[in-house]
Amino acid sequence: MAKITIHTPEEIEAMRRVGSEAADLLDFITPHVKAGVSTLALDELMLDYTVNVLKAKSACLGYNPGGNGIPYPRATCISVNNVICHGIPSEKKILKNGDIVNIDVTIEKDGFFGDNSRMFIIGKPTIAGKRLVDATWGCMWAGIEEVRPGKCFNDIGIACHNFVKPMGLSIVHEYGGHGIGRVFHGEPHVCHVPISTPTAKFEPGMIFTVEPMVNAGKRHIMDLNDGWTVVTKDRSLSAQWELEVVVTETGYDILTVSKGMPEPPTWVKGWKKPSFD
Repeated sequence: MAKITIHTPEEIEAMRRVGSEAADLLDFITPHVKAGVSTLALDELMLDYTVNVLKAKSACLGYNPGGNGIPYPRATCISVNNVICHGIPSEKKILKNGDIVNIDVTIEKDGFFGDNSRMFIIGKPTIAGKRLVDATWGCMWAGIEEVRPGKCFNDIGIACHNFVKPMGLSIVHEYGGHGIGRVFHGEPHVCHVPISTPTAKFEPGMIFTVEPMVNAGKRHIMDLNDGWTVVTKDRSLSAQWELEVVVTETGYDILTVSKGMPEPPTWVKGWKKPSFD
């Protein structure tokens, strides 16, 4: 089993700072996410804010793990409707009423990475779209609520699966959360479905993302020919939320926190959003 980094208190506070700024980036873009706007225009606004306001850099722009693929060409990932993840912002992709949109941002600052994503509904939501977005938010929190010393990473997958299965929704198997800190993608890989092989136990100081990708139809995926974009094979809607989690001595804390992030579901017991008054 690969080694998972245990972060020091100082590193955790550094991650909290960059995580908060990554969440602030999503707060900044929120009023601009509306019908008639291109996803490229949103990306350009976020890149400008990242560089000139946050004094950080986009971890996505030019990202090319292994050096053998196509470098990612934009600063953010914006995935609309049936796009599961890695949607490349484009001047041709214009948001319209009823769309559901995931905006995924990762910034790098002072040697640490902050990574989170949020769902947006454009104009009046469709019943199916809002149901999926809300269910995915709950799915993520069901997984997060399992995090505490003594339990293991597979408990996240079990909880996520059990949350959406009664709704007839499915979770993508091929992608998951990941360790994060001084590296963008580190150990462990966080599955959002149950797996049969043993997984590591949670230990204080571990930092990772929880980010289930939930489809309204079947779980199967299809890659487009741009080297990045992943869509649902059956063209059904897909949604995703993402937060960074640190294991504490008694449970967990959220590191990607901002004033504009949604409140957790009322049934969440392990964490309360801090006041920004």
